[in-house]
Amino acid sequence: MTTFALIHGGGGSAYDWHLVEAELRARGHDTVAIDLPVSDPESTLWDYADAVVKATANREDLVVVAHSWGGFVGPLVCERARARALVMLTAMIPAPGEAPDDWWERSGYPSSGIEDEIELYMHDVPRDLTEAVLAHDRAVSKDMNMARAGREPWPLAAWPDVPTRYLLCRDDRFFPPGFVRGLVRERLGITPDELPGSHMAMLSHPRELADYLVSILT
Repeated sequence: MTTFALIHGGGGSAYDWHLVEAELRARGHDTVAIDLPVSDPESTLWDYADAVVKATANREDLVVVAHSWGGFVGPLVCERARARALVMLTAMIPAPGEAPDDWWERSGYPSSGIEDEIELYMHDVPRDLTEAVLAHDRAVSKDMNMARAGREPWPLAAWPDVPTRYLLCRDDRFFPPGFVRGLVRERLGITPDELPGSHMAMLSHPRELADYLVSILT
């Protein structure tokens, strides 16, 4: 049995993963979705990573899955804990010494110009589910203050020694596929895997995402 450590993105919460968790558990695996300590303005990137490490302590067969802003955290978890694999799900890919707040300009990120958050992040998620997730995440993140973590240079000198996969979402309007393919080649030196879905594919395509996560085990 594999344990999947599921890391949410900026403004999200562990609840974002609840459909994928159900799918993975139905396939005989365990899951741990973590709420990062984003309400503590003094929390560092290592504090975020250590929250995941603590929640997954004593798990022998661990796969770390990092979504969006969580891409700055997932590799740090793999530096602290023994992980079987790291999956970057439509995630920001940090470079050594790069702060999350600086990533947008340094990566060459092309803004979509879409202002409506549903159209930008969740355009293919059922509306009732969208409303439930947004209500939950807004309540959780109402006191969010990631100022210190956002300004902090990413602390690793190199990518951790862990098998890494990048999963691109072909319908993502926030991190468009063309931009992502180039960034993955430049920063990770690999070709991304691809699935349909928006930036919140864990909500719009939970079964396909669970199938993918299980498939990498073999």
